[in-house]
Amino acid sequence: MTASASVAVALVSGGLDSMVSAARAREDGHRLVALSIDYNQRHQIELAAARRVAIALGAERHVVLPLDLSAFGGSALTDDIAVPKDGVGEGIPVTYVPARNTIFLSLALGWAEAIGARDLYIGVNALDYSGYPDCRPEFIAAFEQLAELATKAGVEGAPFRIRAPLQHMTKAEIVVEAARLGLDAGISWSCYDPAPGGLHCGLCDSCRLRSKGFEDAGRPDPTAYAVRP
Repeated sequence: MTASASVAVALVSGGLDSMVSAARAREDGHRLVALSIDYNQRHQIELAAARRVAIALGAERHVVLPLDLSAFGGSALTDDIAVPKDGVGEGIPVTYVPARNTIFLSLALGWAEAIGARDLYIGVNALDYSGYPDCRPEFIAAFEQLAELATKAGVEGAPFRIRAPLQHMTKAEIVVEAARLGLDAGISWSCYDPAPGGLHCGLCDSCRLRSKGFEDAGRPDPTAYAVRP
């Protein structure tokens, strides 16, 4: 791919939020490349969803980068720790993967600099979420400053912009935004602990937040749950 400032690198996990964020990059007039990380999470279903999303959004290239974070552990998504199923609680849950968004954005930054892109899109959300520290606006602002200091492009006066278009949206607003953008929310995947038959478990934090988002938005939920949240 030739270097072009009109290219945006979007982190695409396969979830609803990252799908909407990447679609916003396209709406903003960028050519889209998608980056997904195979970090040896509990399941591969979300990576299959990421591939569907990248195709649906017309990404010019989709890189699925292997990076085995299970070697570090420390999370219910990468270690032998049970995924909580008793509702969204207080504090940072065990599904937090240590420094995940810092790692993922660093990889996206490296790709962006290599191809001449200046815009990085990430689907973090600081309202209806599970309390992860790397979803906060302060983190996004700090990483943007880091990107300017840490790269040749930044030092030479071509800074990067970390775009988090869903940052101040509720999950219901994200559901509405997906509809406005003409997206098929049914191709996305949110569940932390899939049930047999490729179903969302319906009980993990992510399933509960997803279901509540559709309910609050007054939109039909296309998700197949093993247990209704």
